[in-house]
Amino acid sequence: MSEVEAALSKFITNINAKPTAVAGFEAVYHFFLNGEEEGEYEIIFANDQAVYNKGFTCQSKCIVELSDVDLLKWLNGHLNPAASMITGKVKIKGDMLFSIKLQTLLHTFQI
Repeated sequence: MSEVEAALSKFITNINAKPTAVAGFEAVYHFFLNGEEEGEYEIIFANDQAVYNKGFTCQSKCIVELSDVDLLKWLNGHLNPAASMITGKVKIKGDMLFSIKLQTLLHTFQI
C-alpha cells in the first residue's frame, strides 16, 4: 500500500468511526495527484459512510488537483486549504460548496 493510500485509508477510517459527521451528506470528490505517487483517487460519501477508490467509478461535483506531498500534508493538518488554494498548490474545480465541506472534513478528521 502506498503512502497516499495508507493516509486516505486512515482518513476514511476516522470518518467512519464517527458517521454522524457525514450523516445525510452525499458527494463524490476526485483527486488528481502529481508527484511520485501520481494518480487518480476518489472519495465517495454516501449512506452515512465514506470510501475511497483508486481511479474513478462515478461522476464528481468537485475536482481537486495537487501533489501527493501536499495531499499528505493536507490530511495531516500541515497544509492550510485556503492558503494552498491562493498560492496555487491546490486547484479546485466544480461546486465550491462541496470544496468548503471537504475542507471542514479534512480539518475534523486529520490523520
